[in-house]
Amino acid sequence: LVPSTYAASAAFHKLPYDSLNDVTPIALFGESGFVVTLHPSLPATSIKALIAYDKANPGKLHYGSAGTGSGSHRAAELFNQMAGTKITNVPYQGQGLALNDLLGGQIQIFFGNLPTIIPQVQSKRLRGIAVTTARRSNAVPEIPTVNETVAGYEAVGWQGVLGPKALPKDIVTRWNNEINRTLQLSDVKERLAVNGIDAGGGSPERFHEFLRHEIGKWQKVVKVAGIKPAS
Repeated sequence: LVPSTYAASAAFHKLPYDSLNDVTPIALFGESGFVVTLHPSLPATSIKALIAYDKANPGKLHYGSAGTGSGSHRAAELFNQMAGTKITNVPYQGQGLALNDLLGGQIQIFFGNLPTIIPQVQSKRLRGIAVTTARRSNAVPEIPTVNETVAGYEAVGWQGVLGPKALPKDIVTRWNNEINRTLQLSDVKERLAVNGIDAGGGSPERFHEFLRHEIGKWQKVVKVAGIKPAS
């Protein structure tokens, strides 16, 4: 069971294995997006307004990330590249420290994990203007996606099941079938939803294509942004 950082690792390190061809993708387990979160002092109330504000106030906006190369960092840099913004990264050692400074107004923007951010949004301490998934999240369907304004944008954390290279097809099929069956159970869906995760599923071929796309996407984002791995 691997997290989404598996796909990003190839962008930061020369690995002793091929992330796509030295494994057998079995199934995508689940996905969870980030919430584009603003301090209330920022006048923007939508992605369109945020983009306009940044372009009218170059160099003024800063976003916090959970560290160099983290999911929140990569999601924000993908946004910069696709939206044409130049919001500056302020790396922290973990999401908690970034969130504290966002609440205090030291930074204006944070791409935060959905379960952590939603209570702050619901209490009106922060403003959540969009989720980074391709479709609206089941947990907060009232919040639009970035994709609704910046076409094609998607940045998700995910978990997937991999097997060793050349795993026999009958074993792959059995595991895939059982994972798909389990993800349809109501109690499993509920447990995932509590943690802001949308159940995955689908065929091994679908997960293989998803993994290929993720590896290529983050390699491009990291290269364009000039992100170097933290020492």
